[in-house]
Amino acid sequence: MKTIRRIKSEDIGREQRIPPGQIKTNKWPVLHYGPVPEFLEESWDFKVIGLVNQPFTISYQELLALDRVEVESDIHCVTTWSKLDNLWEGVSVHELIQKAGGLKAEAKFVIAHCEYGFTTNLPIKDFLQEDVLLALKHNGENLTPDHGYPLRLVVPQLYFWKSAKWLRALEFSATDKPGFWERNGYHNRGNPWTEERMWV
Repeated sequence: MKTIRRIKSEDIGREQRIPPGQIKTNKWPVLHYGPVPEFLEESWDFKVIGLVNQPFTISYQELLALDRVEVESDIHCVTTWSKLDNLWEGVSVHELIQKAGGLKAEAKFVIAHCEYGFTTNLPIKDFLQEDVLLALKHNGENLTPDHGYPLRLVVPQLYFWKSAKWLRALEFSATDKPGFWERNGYHNRGNPWTEERMWV
């Protein structure tokens, strides 16, 4: 494993880094629905499935052996707080796509599958941004269980519920499949700069 490069998210370069309706915080609030899952390394695995040329499943140790990136980004939560200047370390989504032999032409959406059957959905265009990664660390430390240990998706340009905790699989799909929060009223895309918070 090696860290191959550091990436700065586009939002860090904005003159005004706090989106409309947000308040800056130095804390990292804990927000989720349901209990924190127990991590059992011997039975844990991660899958890339759906419209890829070579679907695969890897163990935790195999995941740790993949090349890493570092991403500097801000967090914008739909509950109106923003936390600036976060440093993530993990595996670029492009590394996973390469390992899967590339995407099939029909792949238009990504469905993130998490513990307890939770999912969230992303257009492929948002997912393929350079700064999107599967995070293992935050500010130099392993993620805590409350914040998604051992693995969470991080999508800096969207509201933070799209950065799904306790990630177990990525499914590439030709059709959109709204996830738990999206089915319960949250916006299907979640752009913080245009306040895409709720469907209505």
